[in-house]
Amino acid sequence: MKNIDELIQSPQFSSEAIEHHIDMLGERVFQVKTKWPHFNLLLRDLRSLSERLEENSLVISLERGLLYGGSSLAAPVFSGHRVIAADCSPASADDRGAYNETMVDDARFLSVPSSIRTNIEKTDLPGAKADLVIVPNLVHHIADQSALFSEISRLLKPGGLAYVFEPLVRELHQSPDDFLRYTPYGLENILKKNGLHPLETKTEGGPFSVIAYSWAQALEYIPQEDRSELNEWFYNEHFPQLMEWDTKYPNNQERKFTSFPMAFSVLAQKKD
Repeated sequence: MKNIDELIQSPQFSSEAIEHHIDMLGERVFQVKTKWPHFNLLLRDLRSLSERLEENSLVISLERGLLYGGSSLAAPVFSGHRVIAADCSPASADDRGAYNETMVDDARFLSVPSSIRTNIEKTDLPGAKADLVIVPNLVHHIADQSALFSEISRLLKPGGLAYVFEPLVRELHQSPDDFLRYTPYGLENILKKNGLHPLETKTEGGPFSVIAYSWAQALEYIPQEDRSELNEWFYNEHFPQLMEWDTKYPNNQERKFTSFPMAFSVLAQKKD
C-alpha cells in the first residue's frame, strides 16, 4: 500500500492550491455550472469535513480512481490529515479504462495516486482505525450492499464519521456495474442497521435541475453533427432559466411531504 501522506502534506498542497483543485473539479469533472450543479453539494461537504476533523485524523476515501488514471479526486482536500485513498474499481472497470482521465488534464489538478486498489466490500484495511470514511458517488455501483455498509462500519473507530454522497436521479452508467438508487430515508435506514447514527442529511437541486439533467443526457443521443446547434439552444437559452427556477421555486405548491431533489448526502457517526 502506498503512503500518500508525505505527498499531500508537501508545500505544493497549499490552501490556495487546494481551492484551485476544488474549482477544477467543479469546472471540468463535475461541470457544476453547465451540466450537473448538484455536485456542488459534494464539493461543499468535502471542504467542510476536512475543516471539521482534528488535525492528523485518519481519512479513508473509497473511490473509483481508475476512471481518472488512478488518481484520487478527494485526497488533496484532506491535506493535513492522514489519508488512505482506496481505489475500489472492479475488475470490469479495466475494460472501460480511464475514460475520464482527460477531465483532470489540468494544471490545477493535484494528482494523488491511489494508496491501494481493493474490493470495497472487503478492503482488508485495518478495522476500527478511521476517523472518517467517505464514499462519494459510489454506493449505487456496489452489488452487495450489506457487505459494503458492514465494511464501512468495521473501518470506523467508535465515534468515527461516515459520509455518503448519492444521486437520486441518474442514467444507467458504467454498465453493468450500476445496481440501485437510494432515497435519503433508505440510506439512513441501512446506516442505522450497521451501527451508524445519521447526524445530518442534506439534499441538493429540485425538479428544474432534474429537467436540465435529463436534457443534458438526451442531447448526447443526438448525432454529433446535429448536436452543436441544439447544445447552443439549450445551454444558452434554457439552462440558465431552469437554474433560476430551481432556486426561485423550491417547494411543491400542490402536495405536501413531496420533494424532487437531484442528489443528497448523509453524515453518520459510529456508536461508541
